[in-house]
Amino acid sequence: MGFADQRFNVNLSILFTELPLLERPAAAAAAGFTAVELWWPWVDSPTPEQSELDALKRAIEDAGVRLTGLNFYAGRLPGPDRGALSIPGEESERFRANIDVAADFAGSLGCGALNALYGNRVEGVDPAEQDALALENLVLAARAADRIGAILLVETLNRPESPLYPLVTAPAGVGIVDKVNRATGLGNARFLMDLYHLSMNGEDLPQVIAAYADRTGHVQIADNPGRGAPGTGTLPLEELLDQLAKAGYEGWVGLEYKPGDRPSAEAFDWLPAAARAAR
Repeated sequence: MGFADQRFNVNLSILFTELPLLERPAAAAAAGFTAVELWWPWVDSPTPEQSELDALKRAIEDAGVRLTGLNFYAGRLPGPDRGALSIPGEESERFRANIDVAADFAGSLGCGALNALYGNRVEGVDPAEQDALALENLVLAARAADRIGAILLVETLNRPESPLYPLVTAPAGVGIVDKVNRATGLGNARFLMDLYHLSMNGEDLPQVIAAYADRTGHVQIADNPGRGAPGTGTLPLEELLDQLAKAGYEGWVGLEYKPGDRPSAEAFDWLPAAARAAR
């Protein structure tokens, strides 16, 4: 086993960002990849003009790549925000306005996974109030995902980089997944296991994999320290992905790392060209 046996996609919101958005799918294809994922690309608009959605759809289709994952609107990301769905007031309303827009766009491209970032704690607001609002919005998102035959992902981040984000352990993320599935009865909420974030939290990664591989809908990787490409830090990513495969995980592995001080196209030397196209 090893890297060559995985199904990788490229996150176009952290790689190839030196290029305009509409040029990134073709750049990923030129690097040998056939699948991509995205954070919500329109940071300031949960409901962009249809022409903007159509242009991105054409860029993905013309590049011959598959969109396999998309975030719902999450506020200013990258930036100070970590989601909108648990933020009372305008941000929560923006998330709700985005739900069907994101689901329809994903569905038009056969995308099977929608990621809903939980959102930061807000000073002066009862965490229980935020959690109740979050569950309401996650239920709506899960139903929208189910409508297009997709899963809903709930992601754990890391405390050092996201100190106001409440989901900073694998059990916390999986706990929300379980709550959503109980509330909807759909069973389509899944854990997004980001090995970089979990390692930043000091979690025992083999133990997390053993405990939660069966409830994991997507995996993302970056090395630690530095959030760079595999091999730039100390995480045994090849071994961890092998363990995930042995535990039954057959989904995508998202490359969500920083290219460093080089063009993104040069940040894949750890992965043989023949192993980049999804099988």
